[in-house]
Amino acid sequence: MTFSVESKGVYAIATTPFLENGAIDFNSVDRLTDFYQESGCTGITILGIMGEAPKLEPEESRAIVKRVVSHAKVPVIVGVSAPGFAGMRSLARDSMEMGAAGVMIAPPPSLRTDDQIVNYFAGAVEAVGEDVPWVLQDYPLTLTVVMSPGVIAKIISNYPSCLMLKHEDWPGLEKISRLRTLQKAGELRPFSILCGNGGMFLDFEPERGADGAMTGYGFPDMLTELVGLFADGKRDEAHDLFDAHLPLIRYEQQLGVGLAVRKHVLKRRGVIATDVQRKPAQMLSAAAKAEVDYLLGRLAKRDKRAAF
Repeated sequence: MTFSVESKGVYAIATTPFLENGAIDFNSVDRLTDFYQESGCTGITILGIMGEAPKLEPEESRAIVKRVVSHAKVPVIVGVSAPGFAGMRSLARDSMEMGAAGVMIAPPPSLRTDDQIVNYFAGAVEAVGEDVPWVLQDYPLTLTVVMSPGVIAKIISNYPSCLMLKHEDWPGLEKISRLRTLQKAGELRPFSILCGNGGMFLDFEPERGADGAMTGYGFPDMLTELVGLFADGKRDEAHDLFDAHLPLIRYEQQLGVGLAVRKHVLKRRGVIATDVQRKPAQMLSAAAKAEVDYLLGRLAKRDKRAAF
């Protein structure tokens, strides 16, 4: 299965489930894959930042790719960002051989100038191979690499194998508008834009030209409904749905505990067996768990999906 410059909808950023002893919980991997598909997701992205990829051994990463790709009925994109190109190439080529639709590449935090960024992705594409479809991840809040619309446009123009932008700038609505303006003016070829940041700005991103979301918020079924409402022109209904979930989305955006909140919600929904993270990790305190549960209880009054 593949993705393309016309890909739309929701690509779920998958967490990596672990058992209490820290081993990968493959039964939960299967349930999570099914959950994303049953929620209407059009794709799944694994081994991203929220997938705790840097905490995995190389053989564990490949085992997860094999398990998800063999179980999924939608395109699977694999995060292959790595300190060096050798490891990136190895995981990318192995993932494609196992049936992945493509890979996602983020810039390393050391990049500062436009030339450094453009040259880095030249090396990355050479490493993984020009035949491998890939997603450009733009996440300056975490990666500290600022890519202007001009730099993104240059990377997309230089490499036909770049089919999608994972947009996670903040604020970033004007960046989406600028990129789509360049495209409409014939200065930039078609490409897909899916947005992250936990869905924090998904109430306006589709109106600015985004094709959907690529995030791991614990209610992917809500995300797919929201994107569908925007596609159908039901703006007020879309905003009403978003507003109901906004307190929980906001709570998840706290630095350091976002993944802990996400795993707690997925555990509460019965999708994964534990909320364990690999060390180093910041877990939720008893008070924080109570706050998340309170938000879930309030959400259940407006969205029955939270009534569990």
